[in-house]
Amino acid sequence: MKYFIIAIFSVLIIDPGKIARINTAKKEARKAYMDGDYKKAVSKYAYLADSLDVREDEVMLNLANSYFQVKDTANAASTYQSLTASAKSHIRSKANHQLGILNHQQGKLEEALNNFKQAIKADANNIDAKYNYEMLKKKLDEKKKEEEQQQQNKDQKDKDQKNKDPQNKDQQKKDQENKDQQQKEKDKKEQEKKDQQNKDQQKDQQDQAKKDKEEKEAKDKKEGKEQDQRENKENKSEKKENSPQLSEKLQQMKISEDKAKMILEAMKNQEIQYLQQNKRKATKPRDSSKPDW
Repeated sequence: MKYFIIAIFSVLIIDPGKIARINTAKKEARKAYMDGDYKKAVSKYAYLADSLDVREDEVMLNLANSYFQVKDTANAASTYQSLTASAKSHIRSKANHQLGILNHQQGKLEEALNNFKQAIKADANNIDAKYNYEMLKKKLDEKKKEEEQQQQNKDQKDKDQKNKDPQNKDQQKKDQENKDQQQKEKDKKEQEKKDQQNKDQQKDQQDQAKKDKEEKEAKDKKEGKEQDQRENKENKSEKKENSPQLSEKLQQMKISEDKAKMILEAMKNQEIQYLQQNKRKATKPRDSSKPDW
């Protein structure tokens, strides 16, 4: 209820005289537009937009078309451009189509092709935009092929001219020699690279062989040490096994171990006395008056 009252109040405060002027200006502008009096149409539609603040899409589109007809391309382009953001798809399509025509007239063919494409995207039923798009695309493709052919002809002509010129022949010879020299240097660098790779590979093999040899020697040394340890262990074990045999022999001879030790000690003392006596005999001076025997 509140919004209804506000709406009625808004209608009541609108100047009835302004509404009448708007309706009159619309009728006069449309009549001038339909009669082909585009100069008058521009005046009436501009009055609606600028003085009466009427910015309806249809009004602005007819204003842009009127500018187009009187060849005021600057105002026409700016007005069409503002309409490309319209919420109405058919308005966007028509505005893009007209911009395409303007750009085509100014020789901006790529931009014109894009405008026609946008017009079709906005409204697929825009037959004029489709026709102009296909025709312009075909024209651009033919132009591109023609330019490519012209460039090929120019390049071939320049090439033929160079071949006819003796100086160019000398230059071509020098260029070929330089090219051959560059190729030789390239081949040389590649060969040096291969040689270095081979050297590195041989060095790696030598280092690996040395490493294998050192590992084998270390392994052999370890195995020899282990073998010596096993032999020492076996000898000790064998001596240990022989010790009971000596004890058994002493028992068979009915000699105790203590008595055997005493006998060995006595034998040892007798051997020492014998050695000392021999030593004293050897140090006694020889009588020179006696014969040697």
